[in-house]
Amino acid sequence: MDASKTSDRLNVAVIGAGRMGADHIRRLDTRISGARVAAVVDVDEARATDAVRDVPGAVALTDPTEALARADVDAVLVATPGFLHEDILLAALEKDMPILCEKPLTQEPDSSWRIVEAEERLGRQRIQVGFMRRFDSEYAALGGIFAGGELGAPLMLHCAHRNPSTPPGFTNEMLITDSVVHEFDVIRYLTGEEIASVQIRRGRRNSFAPDEQHDPQHVLIETTGGLLADVEIFVNAEFGYQVTTQAVFERGIVNIGRDRGPEVAASGRWGGVVTPGFEERFGDAYEAEVQSWVDAAARGEIGGPSAWDGYATAACCAAGVRAQQSDAAVTVELNTKPEIYHS
Repeated sequence: MDASKTSDRLNVAVIGAGRMGADHIRRLDTRISGARVAAVVDVDEARATDAVRDVPGAVALTDPTEALARADVDAVLVATPGFLHEDILLAALEKDMPILCEKPLTQEPDSSWRIVEAEERLGRQRIQVGFMRRFDSEYAALGGIFAGGELGAPLMLHCAHRNPSTPPGFTNEMLITDSVVHEFDVIRYLTGEEIASVQIRRGRRNSFAPDEQHDPQHVLIETTGGLLADVEIFVNAEFGYQVTTQAVFERGIVNIGRDRGPEVAASGRWGGVVTPGFEERFGDAYEAEVQSWVDAAARGEIGGPSAWDGYATAACCAAGVRAQQSDAAVTVELNTKPEIYHS
C-alpha cells in the first residue's frame, strides 16, 4: 500500500464538476473499487454542491488548494478545462499525490514540459493522463497484434474520428488539440514510436461547419520509424459518433471501431447502430482507465499513459496547429526523454 494513503481506499478529490468531472464522480462513487470521492471542487459552488448531493461523505469546495490540503484527500482527478491544469498539477505534485489528469496534460508543449520536469525532480511518476482509448478492448487487441508480430511489420494506419457536432466556441485549432490529440496518442501507443511530422490538407469544406472551422481536415502523420498514418477529422458529421482505425500489416489488415451492435442484413438492407457520443462509445474504456489508476496508486505507480505521453502529444498538437497554416509537413519538436519515463 502506498505510504501516502490515509485508508484502505483512495480518497479522491475531483477537480472540475462539468461534463467529464460529473461522469467520473458517478463512476468513482458507484462502479470503481478501492476508491471514494472525498471532495468535489468547482468554481461554480452550486455545481459542486449538486455533484456531491448523493455521494456519502464528500464535501463541495470552490478552491483546489483547500481540497489538496485536506487530511482526507490523498489523490486527485483533474477534469477542469486544459488551461487550468498546470497550476493544479504542480500543486498536487508538491503533495506527492497520485494524479489522474484528463487530456490534455496542458495545452502547450512548454507548460507540459514544466510538468515533466517537476515530476522528474520528484523522482517518480505520479501523473496518469486520460487517454482512455488505450483501455478500449478493440484498441488493446490491436495493440496486441502490433506487439505479437503475427501479421508481420505494420506499414500504415488509416484513422477516422467523426463527431456529430461541436459545441459553440469549438475553433479550427481545436480539431487538432481536442480531437486529433487522441489519434496522436493512439498512433504512439500502437507503434511504440514518436511522431516525427504532421501535415494537414484542407479540401472541400462541410457547409454545416461553423464559420470558425474548416471541417473536415486530412491529417498526414509519419512516425520516427517511417510508418505512415492518416486521420480524417470530421467534427460535424451529424450522423453520430464514430472512431475507427484500419491497420495495414505485411500479411494482413485489421479494422476496429465499427459501429456497435450486430450488423444485420435483411430485406435487402444491412446496418447496425451508431453511438451518439463518446460516453457511449468509450464508457467501458473510461471505467477500465479509472480502475487501473486506482489499483496502480495503491502500489505507488501509475496505471496508464504518463506525463511524458501528455507532453509528447502536446508537441504533436503544436505541430498540427502550425501545419494548419501551411501545406508542408511540420516537424514535431521533442526534448530528450527523462530517465524516469524509460522504465
